[in-house]
Amino acid sequence: MRNDAVAEASAARVFDYLDPALPAGLRHVAMHVVDAASDTLQGYGELVDDPHGRAIEIVRWPAQGWRPVDADTGDQGGTVEGVFVSEWRGDILFGRNDAVGGEYILAYATDPTIADATHRREPERILLWHANYHPDGGQLFFPLDAAPFVVPLALPGDDVRPESFVCFRFDGSKGLYLHPNVWHEGVFGVSGMQRFFDKQGADHARVSVDFAREFGCLLEAPL
Repeated sequence: MRNDAVAEASAARVFDYLDPALPAGLRHVAMHVVDAASDTLQGYGELVDDPHGRAIEIVRWPAQGWRPVDADTGDQGGTVEGVFVSEWRGDILFGRNDAVGGEYILAYATDPTIADATHRREPERILLWHANYHPDGGQLFFPLDAAPFVVPLALPGDDVRPESFVCFRFDGSKGLYLHPNVWHEGVFGVSGMQRFFDKQGADHARVSVDFAREFGCLLEAPL
């Protein structure tokens, strides 16, 4: 069960993804890091060899009462696709999703209050402040630049906690398909800029968790 503080922090709001204004003094919660494989990804999604060979699951619109939505309706919103860009600028990892017109600060390599976007040192870790899931459909990411990347994920459920997340490592030879309702926050290149083909449900419903304000922490994984 959520306590009142978590319930208040997680109330629906508009996030400023390019200026999250995170509080100081956040503790770090280490994520378990595993290599992405067919068995380790069970429940989360699948490894993808062909970005055009995996259909995107679209979730039928939920019924409002006891009468069901007609079986041939409610899942016809279709998909959108575009390029997802992951780019480290100093200590800050920026993301851009052209499929839905989104721009974000995905993560940091150091305490956000002292993060410097001007240097060229390689990041040694990710510090994640936010994650989300899409109840309307699945999402596919496929690397257009063959380089390693990582993806923090958690299984479905609104009572998710920082300890629920696992950081999956990919070698860059395959992509990732995520089932609907799986917690994620894009794809994270380990250095520089990396591009991914992205395809997802067109409704783009998003449910968020704000680790910094709900749990007073950031999620950490080494790069």
